[in-house]
Amino acid sequence: MIRLFLRDLSLSIRAGGGFGLALAFFLIIVTLVPFSIGPEPLLLAQIAPGVLWLGALLACLLSLDRLFALDFEDGTLDLLVTAPLPLEGVVAAKSLAHWVTTGLPLTLAAPVFGVLLGLEGDAAIWLVTSLALGTPALSFIGGFGAALTVGLKRGGLLLSLLVLPLYVPTLIFGAEAAARGMAGLNAATPLALLSGITLASLALLPFASAAALRANLK
Repeated sequence: MIRLFLRDLSLSIRAGGGFGLALAFFLIIVTLVPFSIGPEPLLLAQIAPGVLWLGALLACLLSLDRLFALDFEDGTLDLLVTAPLPLEGVVAAKSLAHWVTTGLPLTLAAPVFGVLLGLEGDAAIWLVTSLALGTPALSFIGGFGAALTVGLKRGGLLLSLLVLPLYVPTLIFGAEAAARGMAGLNAATPLALLSGITLASLALLPFASAAALRANLK
């Protein structure tokens, strides 16, 4: 499993779907927001948690179609399905590699990009905390969507349509936790709900993704 995880880290970077593309897309979103709503500092600071969370979500979505597609094209996925390794573990390792190459860099870069929106001090800490708790769920939910659409023509568009509605609870509680923390309010409830979504995704979705892969490869 460790070798598969390291292999996917390398492939994610070399295939052009690594952290560089995600960070560039994230930066573009954050940069365009002041142009669209105006340079008012108070307004930008108020909407910063939601904008940064939405930017991270969309950036994570960019590379999801490659999660299983490269292995499907060269036949590696068929070997993984028939290998003695548990397919659920394979899915978990690939989803974790996706998070390390996208979600983790976006989490670390969010406070830096947040400066462009007037996000400073304690607000940045709450933002990083919510992203660290929520972005693993984005990768595992995305892995489920990628398993459902593997091998389909124009699967990237269908993947987005399937995954985006599933991302909504994570987006709501993540942005709410960051906004409450920035305002000095109690953020324990949205953080607890966000953690619950992530834990449920880690526990259940590898099994659902493995079942989808077996069905698609029959």
